Amino acid sequence: MNTVHTMDASGAAVHQEAAALREAAAACPVLLPDGVPGMVVGRYQELRDFLADPKVAKSPRHFAALHQGRVPPQWQLNAFALVTGMTTADGDDHRRLRGLATKAFTPRRIAALRPWIEQLAGDLLAALPDRAGADGSVDLRAHYAYPLPMGVISELLGVDHGFRDELHALTGRLVSTASSGAEAMAAQERVHAILAEVAAARRARPGEDLTSALIAARDTDLGEGAEQLSDEELVGTLLLMIVAGHETTLDLITNAVRALCTHPDQLALVLSGESSWDAVVEEVLRWDGPVANFPFRYPTTDLVVGGTPVPRGTAVLAGYLAAGRDPREYGPDADRFDITRPPGTRHLAFGHGAHYCLGAPLARLETAIALRELYAAHPRLALAVPDAELPPLPGFVGNSVAGLPVRLEG
Repeated sequence: MNTVHTMDASGAAVHQEAAALREAAAACPVLLPDGVPGMVVGRYQELRDFLADPKVAKSPRHFAALHQGRVPPQWQLNAFALVTGMTTADGDDHRRLRGLATKAFTPRRIAALRPWIEQLAGDLLAALPDRAGADGSVDLRAHYAYPLPMGVISELLGVDHGFRDELHALTGRLVSTASSGAEAMAAQERVHAILAEVAAARRARPGEDLTSALIAARDTDLGEGAEQLSDEELVGTLLLMIVAGHETTLDLITNAVRALCTHPDQLALVLSGESSWDAVVEEVLRWDGPVANFPFRYPTTDLVVGGTPVPRGTAVLAGYLAAGRDPREYGPDADRFDITRPPGTRHLAFGHGAHYCLGAPLARLETAIALRELYAAHPRLALAVPDAELPPLPGFVGNSVAGLPVRLEG
């Protein structure tokens, strides 16, 4: 394939772009912002194999265009490419960082959150009617889908309430390819400053939060005078948890409500008890997952993916949105939202292999609770505007809409 596709930084038609790239080739050459070369792997099987390939790395030391001077110092995607932490670590470094985070992010700790998440959902729902505008509609994204996961991850990390809205605004700017390079880098600098302040506060006054647990794990695991987790790595880990712990879950909840509003037959199945909220969550993850194209992976040697050469050092985007509707995996009805798909239907929304998302159980728990509580309170909830008029979330990394105006009583 000789055609090089320029990625739409606005994200105006991210599903259409994903489908076009998937059907063009298993691995498509693309131009990223500022003309930086890359590729997208968007077919299910090829992506699954690529994510687990030991000849594929995450560290930017393998990023050929970066070392060739083709990446601007202020680049929209530097927060993904150059952050220090689990998402850019390989081998022993990745195992070390993930091991520390796993100790803090235990299943017991997550399970214990259920009553608190239910209480938070209830409090937010009680306030929703007062959030209605002059036309009677409520932006469910802003007033329910956002504060729920942000409240949960902030509580988990020990982030003061006063930082939460600022962190949300900053991380949104940080992960959006529609931001300029200068805007993204300024947002990254401010986020790092906030998280460094959070870490310093938790170091001075440890609590029952994950940040304190990470610091304690680091100090306990010191060996021969060497820190197991540097301050830079700690901040990078907190950044990953803030972004993955609220941005993606916010988009997942938003996408789930949108899907149910536009597929009343599927909503009827779950409200009648014929299907489950867990099934809704899994089908939304497949059909309209919160991550469209995740940066970056780099082959450490020349590879061939589905018949397409992928040169060593290429910056590769994981095309999760495209893979979620790949007819080669899901059949001719891959584009159909169907919560009755067979149990165990696989998807790649949380990744695959060594970098599989640590927060997947929490995201599933939060989303299932959010949907169950929302529809228990407002079973006739409906979109306040036609679905086609919902503004897309800017950028080609995330996938959602920027607002979700609904009428609570249909």
